Amino acid sequence: MYAYASRVRPAPPGTRLLTAVSRPDAVPPPLLMLLGMVSTQVGAAVAKQLFSATSPGGTTTLRLGLGALVLLVTARPALRLTWRALGLVVAFGVAMAVMNLTFYAALSRVPLGVAVTVGFAGPLVVSLLGSRRWSDVVWAVLAGTGVLLLAGLGGTRMDALGLLLCGLTAVGWAGYVLLGKAMSGHVDGGRGLALGMAVGALCVLPFGVVTDGAGLLDPRILLLGLGVALLSSVLPYSAELAALRRMPARVFAILLSLEPAVAALIGVVLLHELLAWSQVAGIGCVMGAALGATLVRREDT
Repeated sequence: MYAYASRVRPAPPGTRLLTAVSRPDAVPPPLLMLLGMVSTQVGAAVAKQLFSATSPGGTTTLRLGLGALVLLVTARPALRLTWRALGLVVAFGVAMAVMNLTFYAALSRVPLGVAVTVGFAGPLVVSLLGSRRWSDVVWAVLAGTGVLLLAGLGGTRMDALGLLLCGLTAVGWAGYVLLGKAMSGHVDGGRGLALGMAVGALCVLPFGVVTDGAGLLDPRILLLGLGVALLSSVLPYSAELAALRRMPARVFAILLSLEPAVAALIGVVLLHELLAWSQVAGIGCVMGAALGATLVRREDT
């Protein structure tokens, strides 16, 4: 027995990582979700550090443009669409452009945890306000209280323009979710995302050209932009899609409620953005609202 154990050595960390990327079905779904969220927020942290060399508009252009190129090559979507499908793809792309452009603009003014949490509250509140359950009113109020705490209710001063941009991110995120759901009924997920991201890249291209011009073609900037695109778009989407195929949608939603906490933690570790107690409480309120609404709906079904 000892001789057999000595021959079977554990695989090195690099091998395990390559296995997780190339064979996502070999990784437990909750771990895939966590890896996707961490990848997204690390990408956002890298993007924020890019602001010293490019503007938020330039960073958004690189993320959506390079991300679209990668997805178009891998998904190879057919361009033959019905007029309704084409309209949904364009609307989805515009929502993606608004969500990303305002998010990066907000990120240049407020901490990562604050920007992600306020944006995350957008689709959550829309979902809760469309419900007829009285309990969901409680969760909507809790989410709204969390946003107010993040906005300075607890005495913490926040950049007013940054908060406005966070609000626009929430609107864009809500539109992204609603239009993505509508689009999925006419175009499959991989094709729809690739085409929508291409539309979004075209929408933000003027902002990148005006603010950064030829600077976007600098090899170092292009390399960092590719890293942001992979970390923030391609890898998280692939991980979350693989996880969703193997877990109930409600479990997926419960795990997704951890996104604001992951963003705050990445902000502390990589960007050294310490949050006030009121901001931490605000993040907790939004997460609690998302978790509570998901659990209550599960009990009702």
